[in-house]
Amino acid sequence: MNDVVDDRRLREWLSQYGSPLNIVNPSPMARNIEQLNQVAARRDVSFRVFFARKSNKCLSLVQQAMRLGIGVDTASENEIRQCLEIGVDPADLICTAAVKSDSLLQICVNRKICIALDNHDELIAVTEQLRHSEYTADVAIRLGGFHHNGTKLRTRFGFDVDTNGWLDDLKTDCTIVRGVHFHLDGYEASQRVSAIDQSLRWVEVLRAVGHPVEFIDIGGGFPMSYLDDGEQWESFWREHDRALRGDRSPITYHNHALGKFVHQGQVLGKPNVYPFYQQPVRDHWLAGILDSQTDQGSIADRIRKANLQLRCEPGRSLLDGCGVTVARVEFRKQNAEGDWLIGLAMNRTQCRTTTDDFPVDPLLVPTLLVRPDAMTGYLVGAYCTESELISLRRLHFPNGVCRSDLVLFPNTAGYLMHFLESRSHQFPLAKNFDYRNGELDPIDIRY
Repeated sequence: MNDVVDDRRLREWLSQYGSPLNIVNPSPMARNIEQLNQVAARRDVSFRVFFARKSNKCLSLVQQAMRLGIGVDTASENEIRQCLEIGVDPADLICTAAVKSDSLLQICVNRKICIALDNHDELIAVTEQLRHSEYTADVAIRLGGFHHNGTKLRTRFGFDVDTNGWLDDLKTDCTIVRGVHFHLDGYEASQRVSAIDQSLRWVEVLRAVGHPVEFIDIGGGFPMSYLDDGEQWESFWREHDRALRGDRSPITYHNHALGKFVHQGQVLGKPNVYPFYQQPVRDHWLAGILDSQTDQGSIADRIRKANLQLRCEPGRSLLDGCGVTVARVEFRKQNAEGDWLIGLAMNRTQCRTTTDDFPVDPLLVPTLLVRPDAMTGYLVGAYCTESELISLRRLHFPNGVCRSDLVLFPNTAGYLMHFLESRSHQFPLAKNFDYRNGELDPIDIRY
């Protein structure tokens, strides 16, 4: 990422391919995957990572997954078709799409791609497709509603662990359960421990009625940290709380609360942003889960004794260090409050997930040697709405900002580039550039 900032070709690339430009480098995936593999290997647990492709559409990342011998988690028919077209073995795919059409299910059945069945209607739809076919379907049963610390974990995904009415419709002659799967929101390791414990009981139930259950898949949500210094993160929230209480000037646009609120002088609620600093992350987080003790032994011991492979589907944490987004400054102006508004040739959907903001400091790549005075203000985007801010945080630029300067957003490969990208106003989608070979990613060439 630092190399991109210093690369003299950066402006040339934006002139050729447009602003914003997503620049990806799949190489760090190898480090991130190996960290997870080592955790499982040290505990003698059979283990396999599947790259959650919904986190980034670039095909160079799928190709890197193929080189590294991991699988690919697909969430749509197009994701499946593209993977097959570039040579991914169907045995290395799993389909976890939240909504599955008949045509998507047909591809999975015909190509023997494992389907994570989410509900009874999907189960019946697969069974109907197999009724007059010589095929069988490999499936994983997605479970939800796990019990944790005396409460049920709410989710819109999966069969409830407390019901079994669907069990009779699992015909072993056509629908073969290869695994048990779940997806949990958030990053709390102890919830995964509870879910694995209850999923292992379902493995026994399914095996007892004739299904050769081979794996348990714990989905994604592997945490990562964007910041090295936790004090930066804590300091931001301390100052933000002060601003919400009126004890200092706002540090977000119009004092945006970022998910919090003030009641009787107290700042309450939880931030509606990713925890950009957190510990433990990735491998240490997984190690904590596997080493957790239950009444029947550690999670690692139980998975090994059950002769199961542990699978997971990380996205963000696999792409840590794999990409940046760069945009060109098109204007600067001061608003009525005296803050500078710095207009970028991009829109807010091109560096955003479903949370309120991406609170990581951007990097300024200056164009002119002679700099203007320091300025403080906000990065704004191209959509014609009052809410069109690229970053809600009030930013200070000690060396000012000039038209034609570049602003680089670090570490955006995981979800931030593509998860919400939009073509409103008929703006083109951002191009995706492979830094290793100096070419556009195949997703922009083929599709």
